[in-house]
Amino acid sequence: MNKKGLLFLVACCSTLFAAAQTAVSTYQPGVTTEGAVYYLPKTALRISVLVEKSTYTPGDFAKYASRYLRLNDVKQEGATAYRIVGISQQAFGVADTSKVYAVRFNAKTVAANVALADDGRLLAINAEGKRQPDLKEFKAAPKGRQVNPRQFLTEEILAAGSTAKMAELTAREIYDLRENRSLLIKGQADFMPSDGRQMQLMLGQLDAQDQALTQLFQGTTERDTVEQVFYFCPDGPVSKQLIFRFSKKFGVVEADNLVGSPYYINIEDEHTVPVLAADAKNKKKNENGIYVNVPGRMRSTILGGVDVADVSEFPAAQFGNVELLSGELFNKRYTTRLWLNPTTGALERLEADEPK
Repeated sequence: MNKKGLLFLVACCSTLFAAAQTAVSTYQPGVTTEGAVYYLPKTALRISVLVEKSTYTPGDFAKYASRYLRLNDVKQEGATAYRIVGISQQAFGVADTSKVYAVRFNAKTVAANVALADDGRLLAINAEGKRQPDLKEFKAAPKGRQVNPRQFLTEEILAAGSTAKMAELTAREIYDLRENRSLLIKGQADFMPSDGRQMQLMLGQLDAQDQALTQLFQGTTERDTVEQVFYFCPDGPVSKQLIFRFSKKFGVVEADNLVGSPYYINIEDEHTVPVLAADAKNKKKNENGIYVNVPGRMRSTILGGVDVADVSEFPAAQFGNVELLSGELFNKRYTTRLWLNPTTGALERLEADEPK
């Protein structure tokens, strides 16, 4: 590895020395027997959009719904519609290639254990790195078994000579079912159940037949919910960044498809961490130690036009500072272990044990 322009972190038994550098961006992150190159993370967002698709299918007797069942405004043609039922956000860490650091091991001593994520983010030193929490994925609920209403059609209905006659006879069957249900509840049916459980079973069967046959007039609406995912990683405050568009007719569409209404994201810096002066930053580049993020906080707002769809707040590395952990923490008198937060790069835990 070329030493020019680099300040290395040297492992000497349990002693570590470190400093930031700006010229290692040409090196790929990784660990070798000689040393390591690693990144600190910045915070990205996973935006989950849950979209419900409704598919309406008209019944076989739709045009007779008003005549025989007094059902008005029954649609005669199929239709598909979409609506957003939920928007949520999750934070996760990605490598910040502008925060790259080098580690060099002393070949005469035991090398330090540097744990890196797959993308080169530093997770831990002399310890096992903490995994980033799994991003939650939407799982649709299992669909119920679809009932075929034609299995409840009587022989007389099936033998009818026209659709109109079939509709008339089916409507009579529906009214008979409803009358039998009423008599059963009143205790006036010819065959009364022996106990409450049998009563519920009989009522359930009558309701299932009524609902199935009514679908032949009213039609059916099938609903499916799917998840659309968008990823966004801000480098600073953002105002009305277009993420996607949504159409009630076509669902989620690309950001440049004007058939849909726009959905935007706003990112605000909550200024929870003071900004370091330039001379303080330069001073740190020449000091020994290990660099970690001190994350600030960001507020992320998803807007559907002018309406707020979701507001979430997260710790965010890119809205904070990089701080130095002094190399004195890693002197040869101690075995020092540290863990970083995989999402923000903040120091989560630091342990130093005196050797026996």
